[in-house]
Amino acid sequence: MYVIVEDDYIARVPPDKLSGDYESSVLDVAKSSIEGKLLDVVDDSSSVKKCFIVSVTEISMVGEGSIVHGDGGVYQTIHYKALGYEPNLQEVVEGIVVSVQKFGAFVRFGPFDGLLHISQIMDDRIDLDLNNQRFIGKDTKRDLKINDKVRVRIVAMNLSSSSLEDSKIGLTMKQTGLGKLEWLVQKKNEA
Repeated sequence: MYVIVEDDYIARVPPDKLSGDYESSVLDVAKSSIEGKLLDVVDDSSSVKKCFIVSVTEISMVGEGSIVHGDGGVYQTIHYKALGYEPNLQEVVEGIVVSVQKFGAFVRFGPFDGLLHISQIMDDRIDLDLNNQRFIGKDTKRDLKINDKVRVRIVAMNLSSSSLEDSKIGLTMKQTGLGKLEWLVQKKNEA
């Protein structure tokens, strides 16, 4: 889910950025260091969660910067407010199928890609048609292919603090109210 994040961060301003306006240099460096990163963020209950920072909305400097012996940069503490995306276990999300592999499909939701294992697609025996990049149910004849919009539940998560590529998210569509959006509309019209 999308959340507003408020936290502190220590930004390193390199020596080549110190010749101009210090405050604007700090703001530029801080914004480029935080946006697009998966960071540990402390929430209201003082627990640490992983959050992908989509966009920084406010930055303010806290105190004066520090210089470390042997390093030409300045370390400046900042306080920031940002829009972040925080996936939660058991959360239902909508996404789009971006890749079909023999073991399952990858679904993009927000800034994350999650794996929808072949066993979690539908309650039907499944054939794989790699030439056409799709899965087909043997009995239902339903198919799942690239660019299909789906509603899935997050059932497993291992978020790495280093990058989105190292993060692992497992998804399912085998519960009531989940599946390809087209299937859900058909089911609703049949009822």
